[in-house]
Amino acid sequence: MSVASHPRSLITKGFWLAGAYNVFGMLTFSKLFMNPLLAAVDPAVFSWLGQVAVVLWGLAYWAVAKTYHHVPALLAVFAFEKLVYVLAWLRWLSDKAQTLPSIASESPLTAMFFSVYGAGDLVFGLFFAWTAWHVGKAR
Repeated sequence: MSVASHPRSLITKGFWLAGAYNVFGMLTFSKLFMNPLLAAVDPAVFSWLGQVAVVLWGLAYWAVAKTYHHVPALLAVFAFEKLVYVLAWLRWLSDKAQTLPSIASESPLTAMFFSVYGAGDLVFGLFFAWTAWHVGKAR
C-alpha cells in the first residue's frame, strides 16, 4: 500500500496521536515533571532533561503532522529515535524488570510507565518508518 492510497488525514492523525503519546504521556507519568522516581529508576534516559526531550519530540511530531510528506528524511529520524527508546526499554527490562514490584509499591504509575512505554514507542516507530518509506518512494 502506498501513502497515496491512505488519506493524508489518517496519517496526520497518526502524527497527532504520536505527539499526544509523548507529550501527555510524559506529563502524566512525570506528574508534570514532579515525579523524581522516573529519573531515579532510569537516570540515563529519564533525567529531568530526558523527560523534557520526550515532550519536545512529541511537539516535533505535531509540527509535521500536516506536512510530513515533504520531510521523509525527518520521518526516518523519528523512526530511529523511537528505535533508540525501544532498545533502551528492552535493555532496562532485561536488567531491572525484577525491580518493578518494589517500584509499584512506591508508585504504581511509575511501574506502569516502565512496564509499557517501549511498546508504544515500537508502534509509533513502525508508523514513522512505514510513512518515511512510502513518502520517500513517492517522491
